[in-house]
Amino acid sequence: MSDYVLSDAIRAKLKRVSTASLCTALYKRGIRNQYIQNVQQVAPKDENMVGQAYTLRYIPAREDRNPIEVFRDPDHPQRVAVEQCPAGHVLVMDSRKDARAASAGSILVTRLMKRGVEGVVTDGGFRDADGIGKLAIHSYHSRPSAPTNLTLHEAYDINVPIGCGDAPVFPGDVLVGDKDGVVVLPAHLADELAEECAGMESFEDFVLEEVMSGTSIIGLYPPTKDETKANFEAWRKKTGR
Repeated sequence: MSDYVLSDAIRAKLKRVSTASLCTALYKRGIRNQYIQNVQQVAPKDENMVGQAYTLRYIPAREDRNPIEVFRDPDHPQRVAVEQCPAGHVLVMDSRKDARAASAGSILVTRLMKRGVEGVVTDGGFRDADGIGKLAIHSYHSRPSAPTNLTLHEAYDINVPIGCGDAPVFPGDVLVGDKDGVVVLPAHLADELAEECAGMESFEDFVLEEVMSGTSIIGLYPPTKDETKANFEAWRKKTGR
């Protein structure tokens, strides 16, 4: 588990930053595989999901180990993860990119929401997806899936390094989700990425205004002309950005 603690100030900055900007900032640092592939919002949310990772790892289910009675066990890892994921965190599930059986359903996701968890992400699927989409909690999956997780998945490890949608996720990393998808920020880079990308967002808003007014992107994006930089500084003073 990382010692990093996401501050309210950094959380607020990341709430306003796109996953696209964060992926570009990671790319500049030589880090190219932090975007969780093939997940989408169960239902659109206007605000970004931002929270540190708390992980759950599934392995392929073996039939003799996963009868329905296993849910009677108070130490069942799936249930424990739901009850222990800290408020403000994101429960991230490694379902081996297999959505043929659900990673969780609306009752467990509702419990996470009531406990103050920021979001839930799986590279598999959710059952009761329509109900999950109506909840306030952020939720990302591959697609809806009705079969119980026991059909194909055995919850095995809690809060260990996992892969989710081909992205490495370490406990304590910072997840940011928007309408495009979810990116995983290494904990030790989260603060500097938030600061850098806040400026990137301002510049891209300026660029969009220029493009809408008919300006060519040559010399504008990227800003290779001195006049672009001067115009941007003037725009920042005018807009308070």
